[in-house]
This record gives sequence, structure tokens and C-alpha cells, in this order.
Amino acid sequence: MTTIPARLAQSTQVSKSLEEARKRATALYRDYYRSAPEICSLYALDVPPSVMRAKIRSKFEQNRHIQDLAVLDLLLLKGRQEYQETMNVWKQVPQLMKWFAEEEAPPKPEGFLQKFYASRDEGRAGV
Repeated sequence: MTTIPARLAQSTQVSKSLEEARKRATALYRDYYRSAPEICSLYALDVPPSVMRAKIRSKFEQNRHIQDLAVLDLLLLKGRQEYQETMNVWKQVPQLMKWFAEEEAPPKPEGFLQKFYASRDEGRAGV
């Protein structure tokens, strides 16, 4: 497949209202959602499209509460850039798998002693 850099490029937009920003966010979400099977096949991921779609939804849900138009426009710009880079295969597999890293990470220690032992064990890993 030939990479066409301008294939998914869009000009920068400034939202005039929250409704307009919501429509742009919905369009971006739909683009990602429809492309999940293609992303999995382009990068030969051992993740089914349903899991990819669930991860995409959770990423969008994290920013659902934001009401500032400037922040929303910036997030939409970055999201659109990520989409273009992903679909043009300008990323590597580890960059995509980073989306799933937080689920595979061990739980963070909570108490003082657990944090102490965890930091001590990290120091011994290099020995």
C-alpha cells in the first residue's frame, strides 16, 4: 500500500460552540470505531477489533467531562493527528500497544512498606 501523506489530513478548526465540538468529537470517534478492524490487520495485532473498539471508547470517555473549547479543540487536533498517523501506518506496533499497557501493568503499591519494598526490588533488578 502506498502512503499518501495528505490522505486523511484536515485543516485545523476552531469550534464556535460546545455543540460543534461535540459533533467533531463524534465524527472522530466514528472514524476510529470504523477503522478498528483495519488497524488490527494493518499492524498485525493479536488484539481483536472488539477490544480495540473498547479501548478507543475508554479513551474518549476519559475526556467526556471537558467543557473548555480551547482544550477540546486541542484534544480533537491531537486525536485527528493520531488517527492520520495510525491509518497511514506511520506508527510502530509498540506505539499502538502502549494503549493497552496500563491494563497489563502490575498494581501500584499503596502502603508505606509496600512502596518501600517495591523501590528496594527495583534497585535489585539491575544487580
